[in-house]
Amino acid sequence: MTEEDPIPIPEPSFEGDFVINEVLSLESGEILVNPTLHYAVYGQLNADRSNAVLVCHALSGSAQVGAWWPQLFLPGDLGLLDLTRDCVIGINIFGSCYGSTGPGSIDPATGKPYGPTFPLINVRDIVRAQVRLIDSLGIDKLKLAIGASIGGMQVLEWAILFPERIARAISIGVAPLGAMGLGLNHLQRQAIMLDPAWKGGYYQRGDGPTGGLALARALGMVSYKSVPLLEERFARKPNRYGDENPFISASAGQNGRFDVAGYLDYQGESFNTRFDANSYISITRTMDIFDPVRAHENPYAAYACIEAHLTLVGISTDWLFPPEDVRSLAAIIRAAGTRCDYREMASNHGHDAFLAEPDQLVRLLTPVFE
Repeated sequence: MTEEDPIPIPEPSFEGDFVINEVLSLESGEILVNPTLHYAVYGQLNADRSNAVLVCHALSGSAQVGAWWPQLFLPGDLGLLDLTRDCVIGINIFGSCYGSTGPGSIDPATGKPYGPTFPLINVRDIVRAQVRLIDSLGIDKLKLAIGASIGGMQVLEWAILFPERIARAISIGVAPLGAMGLGLNHLQRQAIMLDPAWKGGYYQRGDGPTGGLALARALGMVSYKSVPLLEERFARKPNRYGDENPFISASAGQNGRFDVAGYLDYQGESFNTRFDANSYISITRTMDIFDPVRAHENPYAAYACIEAHLTLVGISTDWLFPPEDVRSLAAIIRAAGTRCDYREMASNHGHDAFLAEPDQLVRLLTPVFE
């Protein structure tokens, strides 16, 4: 397969909803009544249901793993998963706008969409709900759980909360967010809420704070990339689309954007066609409060629970989740007596490297499967 060849996108063998028919208590003290998890299955479970692989999605991902991470399914040594052998499961997280219960869902207490009243969701809430779904499929133990960003947060919590339910765990580009990441997420939420169309979060579908969400996404995209990548791609070049000259004033009829500005504007505007502002706020808050140690006496007590063979992956130019933070986390986990190895992607793509250079990620992780 060459770079020019299109990447085949696998289709789910099943896609549907799993309803938890009860009042689900959340870590925040709030509740969700009869919440839904939307999920997709690729391939088939074997007779003893020992071939299940859980792939956890990042912020704007969905249950359709094949649509946003198709490279995992490439044949031979080009991919990590083999649908003739593995049964891959993707589960959309609470708070999202892709089928699971989120801000756009109907609140049974009011008969109206939750909107800004949607409860604060902890990664542990997500994982505890996911295990209900996995139970319903008759799966006692996952062969593998893998994810990046907030997906990697889910993987780590799976390994801590349900140690006997997971054999191998791969968490990519993850550590508790530092002050820089927390600050950036705050500014993104502020960008949304300062848009006049925000209306306190009670906007109508299709008539929301598009300007604020676009700006939030553009800010996020900067944090997902790296300085070397932006310099290589854009430097100080004028915007490549249209006759724009940043050195001519707007009063002369010029927008005046540099190329990087045109890129960020496009990313923000296109995001509005596929995501919801309340969901963006909900999920970034979930990322903010991720702290796998908080519910335990100390870090060693938390990480000593893990029975899976755990692999943490850092990305050399990731400044949202710096590699030194991921490396330090791996060292703490090992000090707790858990099998944990650290691998690092050398990439200019920043936090997004797991999506931008999946071939390198596959090469890096292939030895884990040997």
